[in-house]
Amino acid sequence: MSVPSHVETRKFTRGLRKPGTAAELRQSVSEAVRTSVLVVKPRVVEPLDYESVLVQRKTQILSDGLRDMLQFPLEDFQVCTLPRQIRTFYPSIPPHALREAQNLFVQECIKSYISDWHVVNYKYEDYSGDFRQLHNKVSRPDNLAQHVFEVDEDVDKDEDTASLGSQKGGLIKQGWLHKGNMNSAISVTMRSFKRRYFHLTQLGDGSYNLNFYKDEKINKEPKGTIFLDSCMGVVQNNRVRRFAFELKMQDKSGYVLAADSESEMDDWISTLNKILSSSFELAMQDKRNGDLHDDDEQAKSDHSSSSMDSFQSARDIENKMRNETRLKLFTLDPDLQKLDFSGIEPDVKPFEERFGKRILVNCNDLSFNLQSCVAENEEGPTTNVEPFFVSLSLFDIQSGRKISSDFNVDMNHPSVKALLPPSGAHNRTAAPDSPQAAQPTANSLTESAIQFPRQGVFSVTCPHPDIFLVARIEKVLQGGIAHCAEPYMKNSDSAKAAQKVLKNAKMACSRLGQYRMPFAWAARPLFKDASGTVDKSARFSALYRQDGNKLSNEDMFRLLADFRKPEKMAKLPVILGNLDVTVDNVAPDLTNCVTPSYLPLRQKEDAADWSRMVFEVEEFVPSIAKCSQPFTIYNNHLYVYPRHLKYDSQKSFTKARNIALCLEFRDSDEEDALPLKCIYGRPGGPMFCKKAFAPVLHHQQNPEFYEEFKIELPAQLTDRHHLLFTLYHISCDSNSKASTKRREQVEIQVGYAWLPLLKDGRVIMNEQQVAVAANLPSGYLSYQDNSSKQHTGQEVKWVDGGRPLLKVSTQLVSTVYTQDQHLHNFFHHCQSIESTGQSGGELIKYLKSLHAMEAHVMVKFLPTILNQLFRVLTISGQDDVAVNVTRVMIHVVAQCHEEGLEHHLRSYVKYVLKAETNLTNGKTVHEDLAKAMTTILKPSTDFLTSNKLLKYSWYFFEVLVKSMAQYLTETGKAKVSRNQRFSASFYHSVETLVTMLMPHITQKYKDNLDATRNANHSLAVFIKRCFTFMDRGFVFKQINNYINCFMPGDAKTLYEFKFEFLKVVCNHEHYVPLNLPMPFGKGRIQRFQDLQLDYSLTDDFCKNHFLVGLLLREVGGAVQEFRDVRQIAVQVLKNLMIKHIFDDRYSSKGQQARLATLYLPLFSLLLENVHRFNIKDVPPVTNQTNINGRDDHVMMTPTKNMASPVDSSLHKEVFGVISGTVSPHTPTVSSVRHTDSRSSLIGTDSANGLSERSIDKPHPLDKRERFTRRHSASVLCFFTVSEESPLSARLKCQTMDFSLLSAPSEQHTHPTQCHVAGVLDSSLLRCDKLDQSEVKNILMCFLHVLKSMSEDALFNYWNKASATDLMNFFSLLEVCLHQFRYMGKRHIARTLEGSGSVVHERRSQTLPVSRSRTGALHMRLQQLNSLDNSYTYNHNYSHSDADVLNQSLLEGNIATEVCLTVLDTLSIFIMGFKTQLSLDHGHNPLMKKVFQVHLCFLQINQSETALKQVFTSLRTFIYKFPCTFFEGRADMCASFCYEILKCCNSKLSSIRSDAAHLLYFLMKSNFDYTGRKSFVRTHLQVVIGVSQLIADVIGIGGTRFQESLSIINNCANSDKTIKVSSF
Repeated sequence: MSVPSHVETRKFTRGLRKPGTAAELRQSVSEAVRTSVLVVKPRVVEPLDYESVLVQRKTQILSDGLRDMLQFPLEDFQVCTLPRQIRTFYPSIPPHALREAQNLFVQECIKSYISDWHVVNYKYEDYSGDFRQLHNKVSRPDNLAQHVFEVDEDVDKDEDTASLGSQKGGLIKQGWLHKGNMNSAISVTMRSFKRRYFHLTQLGDGSYNLNFYKDEKINKEPKGTIFLDSCMGVVQNNRVRRFAFELKMQDKSGYVLAADSESEMDDWISTLNKILSSSFELAMQDKRNGDLHDDDEQAKSDHSSSSMDSFQSARDIENKMRNETRLKLFTLDPDLQKLDFSGIEPDVKPFEERFGKRILVNCNDLSFNLQSCVAENEEGPTTNVEPFFVSLSLFDIQSGRKISSDFNVDMNHPSVKALLPPSGAHNRTAAPDSPQAAQPTANSLTESAIQFPRQGVFSVTCPHPDIFLVARIEKVLQGGIAHCAEPYMKNSDSAKAAQKVLKNAKMACSRLGQYRMPFAWAARPLFKDASGTVDKSARFSALYRQDGNKLSNEDMFRLLADFRKPEKMAKLPVILGNLDVTVDNVAPDLTNCVTPSYLPLRQKEDAADWSRMVFEVEEFVPSIAKCSQPFTIYNNHLYVYPRHLKYDSQKSFTKARNIALCLEFRDSDEEDALPLKCIYGRPGGPMFCKKAFAPVLHHQQNPEFYEEFKIELPAQLTDRHHLLFTLYHISCDSNSKASTKRREQVEIQVGYAWLPLLKDGRVIMNEQQVAVAANLPSGYLSYQDNSSKQHTGQEVKWVDGGRPLLKVSTQLVSTVYTQDQHLHNFFHHCQSIESTGQSGGELIKYLKSLHAMEAHVMVKFLPTILNQLFRVLTISGQDDVAVNVTRVMIHVVAQCHEEGLEHHLRSYVKYVLKAETNLTNGKTVHEDLAKAMTTILKPSTDFLTSNKLLKYSWYFFEVLVKSMAQYLTETGKAKVSRNQRFSASFYHSVETLVTMLMPHITQKYKDNLDATRNANHSLAVFIKRCFTFMDRGFVFKQINNYINCFMPGDAKTLYEFKFEFLKVVCNHEHYVPLNLPMPFGKGRIQRFQDLQLDYSLTDDFCKNHFLVGLLLREVGGAVQEFRDVRQIAVQVLKNLMIKHIFDDRYSSKGQQARLATLYLPLFSLLLENVHRFNIKDVPPVTNQTNINGRDDHVMMTPTKNMASPVDSSLHKEVFGVISGTVSPHTPTVSSVRHTDSRSSLIGTDSANGLSERSIDKPHPLDKRERFTRRHSASVLCFFTVSEESPLSARLKCQTMDFSLLSAPSEQHTHPTQCHVAGVLDSSLLRCDKLDQSEVKNILMCFLHVLKSMSEDALFNYWNKASATDLMNFFSLLEVCLHQFRYMGKRHIARTLEGSGSVVHERRSQTLPVSRSRTGALHMRLQQLNSLDNSYTYNHNYSHSDADVLNQSLLEGNIATEVCLTVLDTLSIFIMGFKTQLSLDHGHNPLMKKVFQVHLCFLQINQSETALKQVFTSLRTFIYKFPCTFFEGRADMCASFCYEILKCCNSKLSSIRSDAAHLLYFLMKSNFDYTGRKSFVRTHLQVVIGVSQLIADVIGIGGTRFQESLSIINNCANSDKTIKVSSF
C-alpha cells in the first residue's frame, strides 16, 4: 500500500504559511499560553532549625537502628600538614639564608620554599561529587544475561523446523516398526501388524510423543500419536511376533510394536526406558511444585486473617526464584555509560618544579685531523696535540635570545690534560661557601665527581625548529686565531707539522695555561618541529674558525640565520675535525644527576654512580606569563656577560693589547677586602673560585667577549656587593731573546672597573656602560665617575677621561629577588609598616600600584604575593585596605585565568594558603574577605571589577572555606556546637554576601553569561561546604534565600543555574543525614515503623526533609515548563538517585528502603502529570512476525488488509483436539468476519447466560476498560495506539467507543479535559506531552523507589490512596512496561544505522510489511545471533554489529528487570488486597485494572526469563481469584484465553510449553470450580480465541500450535485426578 507523501509532514506543519517554522511557532504559542496562565510564586517553606532538632531528638536518633543515616560522622574534616617533597637530597636553601636575610621579600620567598603544605582533608570527600566520581562506582555488570526474545527469532525460519521437538530435545529416534492393531475385542495376530514409520520426539515441556506415519515424509500430519506421558513401561513380548515389545499404558491398555531385528528391538526398548525414567523425575518435580498451590487450595474455605499467610510459602519460593538474578535498575541506565566530565573538579597537585622539553646531550669526542702522541717517550695513544675546551648552549634565532646557560665540557685525553699546570682542585667535599656546604648527604658528592662533565640536560619551554645547539671551542692562548688555526686547516697529515704544533702548545700551556683564546665554533638544529620532536639524526656542522671581529652573540645570531643557506656557509673557513655530540630524549628515571646549583637529585642508594654525572643546564625562560610558573626552590644565580672594551684611545698604559678580563665578586671596597668564593669554576678546576678570566684576543685593543660568568649570590645583598673587573695585558711573547724578567712577567694590570649590584634595592639587569680606572683606591664604590669630588684620600685616575669604555650586561636568575619595581616597593612598604607598627596611609597607594606588576613576575612569585596580601588583609582596621587588597587579588586571579594558569591558583588554595588570625585585632581572613567581596559587589562600585569577581569567584569562596576550617582547628572550636563556632558578625557577612550576589546572577546572565554561571556554581560549592562548618539551619536559610530569587517562568538559563545549584548542594557527602530520614511526630519517641509517610509534598515534609523536599518541589515546578527545563530537572533528580544506589555507605536493603521514603512524594508528582505520559512515543517494532507469532502492539486491531489464505483443513483437527469432539457451535472460517466476528462471539457463554452482554460494550481485548470515575479518562489517555491510516481507524470505530477516552485523534488535537485536578503551588498544570526520554527518566526513578521501598510503605500508600490514584498507580505500571519494552535487534540496528525512519513506520504498523524491505536486516540478524555475549568488539564484525549487540543486551535486561519489578509489586498488592479484589465476584474496576496489568505482560515482548515468572504469577492469580474467571461476565476469561493462545503459537518452545500448561491449568481450575462437572466457559472461550486468532491471521495452522495442543493433551492424559471424571 502506498503511503501518501503528505503523511510525512505533520498536519500542524502543513497548516503553516511558512514551512519549516513549526517549532518556532510552537514555542511562541507555548510562551503565550504559559504567560496567560496565572503564575504565582511558590510559597516559601521555612526549613527546620537543624541544630535544635538534633538536640531535641537526640534520644530518638541514638535509639534508631539506622542512626548512621541521621548523624554527621565525628571528625568530618581535618586540617593537616603534609611534608613538602623535593627533588634533591637536601633543601635548596643555604643553611643560614633565612637568618641572614633582612629583606622582607627575601624572607617571605624563603619561607614559602621551605614551608610544608597546609591541607584541609574532608573524610568523606569521595562521596561529595556526582555518582560518576564515587570511587566504588560499578558500571554495568560484567556479564549481563543474554535474554531470549521472540522478536529476535529468525523471521523466515521454516515453521516445521521449529515444530515438535526441534527446540528442546530435538529428534530422539526414528525408524520403521510393525504396529499391532489394538482392539480390545480380538487379540493381536501376525496379520494385524502394519508397517509404519515411527518418529520419537521431545516436546517443549520435556514430555515425549511417538508419532507414526505411512512413509518417511514426516512433514505431513502423523497417522497417530502415542503419548509416552501415559506409558508405564516397555517390555519385550515375543508371544505374538519375533522382535516385538509392548508399551504398557496407565489405563491397562498397551501398544505392541515389532522391529526387524533383535538389535533394533533392543535399541528401541533401551531408548524408551531411558525416556520414561527421565519423565518420571520431571513429573515428581512438577508434583512438588504443584503441592504449593494445593496448600492454598485448602485455605479457600478459611476466611480468617490467616488466609493471606497460607500462600506465604509459595510466594516466598516464587520471590526467591525471581530474586536470584536481579539487577539494580540504574546499573542498566544508558546515561550511566555516558562520559560526562562537567561535574568533575580538576585534579589539584601541589607546586613542583616543572620543565619544558628536556634533552640529554652526550659529549663523546672532539678530534682534529692534526694528531700525534703527546707523551715524551712517544708511547701512548694518538690524540689531539693540544688541549681544547668546549662550551655548549642553546640559541633561539626566532626571539634572538640565548636561552640556556653554558655547559662547559673538557673532552681532552688525560695525557693532553697533563700539559696544563695543575689546578686548585682537590678531592674534597663542597667548599664552605657553596650552597650545599655542611649539608648531610649519604652520597658524598665530591668535587672530583663533577670536575669533568660529559652529559648535560637542557630544558626548552617553547621548542621550535629554529633553536640551535651551538658549540664554542677554545684553546690555550698562543697568538692570533688565524695563525693558530692554520696547521689545522691543511689536508696534509704531516707528522712534522704535528710535532711543531705540539712543541708550541707545551710551551704555551706551561706559561699561559690559565688563559684561553677563541678557536672555532659549530652548530646543529635541535628540533624537527614545534612539538618538540628531537632531531636525533642531525649532526654538528663543520668546525668553523672563529673570526676575532665576530665573537658577540649578535654575530652568532647572524651566522645562524644563514645556517641553512649552503652558499653562505661555504664561504666560512673550516677547521678539519669532528665534534661528536649526540642528543636524545631524557629518560624518566635519569640517575646521577645534579641541578644547576650542583645539588644531587634523589635516587636509590644503589643507583648512585658519581663517576658518570649528568648536569642540568639552567634555562633562561622567556619573561612571559604563559611560560612562567611559580617558583618552588631557592635559586640565586647571576650571570655576567662582559660585551666589549674600547681601549684604542687610552693613554694611561703603554701596552694594552692582549687584554684579559678578570671578574671578582666582592662585598666590600676596603683596601684589604678579599673576593668571595662564589663564581662557578670550569671543568677540571675547583667547584667555586674567587676569580675567573674571559678568553683573550691577541693584539686586540677593542676586544669583544662572549664569556659567561655564573655567580652564586648570597641570600642577602647589600649596597656594598659589587662586581670588580680587572684588566690585564698578557705577554704572549716567549722569545728566548727577551730577558728573564720579561719572560716571567705574564700579567700587567691595565685597568679596573666596578659595577654595584643594587640600585634602589633591586639588582641591576640592563646593559651597563662602565668607566675604567687606572688605579683602585679604597672606598672606590663611592666614585661613580670622574666628576665625584666628595671623597677624601686617594683620587681615582680614570682611563680616557672617565668615559664608559667597558660594556657589561647581567642576567639574574633568582627566586628571591625581583626586578619589578611595584612589587619591590610594596614589600618594602610592608616591611616599614611592620618595623614601625603603623599601617600608614600610603599602603593603599602601593596596593593600587600592584595592578601594574608584570604578569610573568606575578606568576613566578604567586604564593609569596598572595601570602602577603592575606597578611595585609587583616593588618589594618580600615575597610578600604581590605577592599583594595581584594581588588589586587581579583586582578591577580583574573590575570592567571587569562593566561590559562588557573591551576596554579588551585594549587595555592589547596596546599599553600595558611589563613592566620591577626592576634592584635582578632581579625580573620574569612570575615574580612567576605565583607570586602560584599562591598565590591555593591551596584555603585566598578562593574568591571565586580564582573571579574563573579567570573573567578571560585577562588574567593575556596579561600573562605579553607580559612574557616583553619580557624576552627586553631581555636579549637571545631569541637563546640555549630552555633557557637563563628561570630554573629560573620554569619551576617555570609548572609549579606549571598544576598548581594544573587541580583548579579539573576540579572546579568544575558550580558555576562560565563561570569554569572561561574558565580552560581561557586556559590553552590561554598554553600555545600558550609554544611561542614556552620550552623546547618543557617545554611538551609541561605538556600531558601537563593531559591527565593527565582520565579516560575524564568528563562531557561536561570533554570539551569537553579538546578546546577541544587545538584551541587544535594551532592553533599552527608546529604542523607541533612534530610533526616526519620519519623517526625508529637509526643513520645516514635519508631520508624510507626511513621505516617508523606506521599505528597506537604509543608511538613518540605520543612523536615528540607533538601529533598526542595528538590522535589522544584522538579515538580520544572515539569510544568518547557522540554529543555524539564529534562534538566529530571536529570538532576535521576543522577542523585543513581548516586544513592552506588553509595556503599547505604548498600543494605534496610538503608535503601529508608532512603526510598525520602522520595515517596515522587508518586504524587507522577500522578499529577500522568495525563502527560504518551505511550505513543515508544516506537513500535515493525514486526514481520505478526502472521506467525505474537503481536507486540498495544492493541490488536485486525484489518482486512492483513488477510491471507488460511489452511482450511485446520479447523476440524484444532477444535477436535481441544474439545474431544467437533463442537456444533464452532464457526467456520467464512463466519469469522474479523472485527464483527469478535463482537458477536465475545459474550457467548453457555454456562452463564448474562443479560448484560451487549454488542456495544468496549472491546474486551482493549486495555482501556470503561470506568465510571470521572478522572480515569485522563489517566488512560496514553494507552492509545499509534497513529494509523484512515482505513484502519474507520475499521476500529465500528467496535470501539472513544467517548470516554482522551486519546488524541488523527489530527493530534489535545483534549479539553486536561483538568486542573492536581495543583502545584497554584499554577495550572500543562497538558503538553512529555518526551519519551523524559518519561523514561522519571519512570526509572519511580521504579527504583518502588523496588527499594519496604512492603509496609507500599501497603501504607495503597491504603491511603484514593480510588483514582490507585487506578493511576496501576496505569503507571502499565506505562513502565510499555516504555521499557524490548524492541528487538532489527529495530535497534535500524535506529543505530539510521536505515529508515522509525517515526514514519508507526503509521502503517498494522499493515503487512514487505519482506524484501528487511532482507538485509534479516541477514544481519543471523550474523548478530552468532556473536557471543561480550562487551568487547569482535574484530571479525563491524563496529555497528557490536553496538547492536550491546544495545540489545542492555535493553533486554532493562525490559526484564522492569517486568520483574512490576510483577513483584503486583504480587505484594494481591497478597494484601485480596478482599477488595474479590468484591462482586472479582468483577470490579480495581480487579479489572490489576488484571489488565497482568494481561499487559503477555501483550508486550517479554524475555523468556520474564515470561516464566509471569506464567507463575498468572497461575497464582487464577488460584486466588477463580471466581473472576469462572463466574459472572466472561470478558476477562476471554481476554486471558486469547493472549494465552497467542503464546501457544510462540516461536520459543519454552513459552509454548508454559502457555500450554497454563491453559490446561485454567481448564482444570474451571473444572474443579464447577465441582468437577464441566469447564464449558474455558472451553468456549478457547474456541472463540482460536476463531479470533484465525480471523486476525495469526497463522496458527503450523506445527507450533499443534505442539502446544499436544502438550495440553498430554497433560490431560497424564493427570490422574481426572481419569475417572467427565473431564
